Amino acid sequence: MDKKNALRAGAVAAGTTLMMLLMSSPALANTRDDGDDPAPKLEVIETIGLYVAAPIALFLIIAGLVMVLDKSRKQA
Repeated sequence: MDKKNALRAGAVAAGTTLMMLLMSSPALANTRDDGDDPAPKLEVIETIGLYVAAPIALFLIIAGLVMVLDKSRKQA
């Protein structure tokens, strides 16, 4: 009985998702709005630094602070 309910729920979820995808309209991002002021394009190095290097650096800094400031270790 559980398999039948799971199959029915999966079919409903898949059908709902498919209908929403078919009924949605495109974002029309090519059309410019009044007051639209796009920023200048980023260089490849700037993009890599912003979306790759900066998150890795932030992770390392936070992980390092957690390890240094950890009080649960016994001091010998």
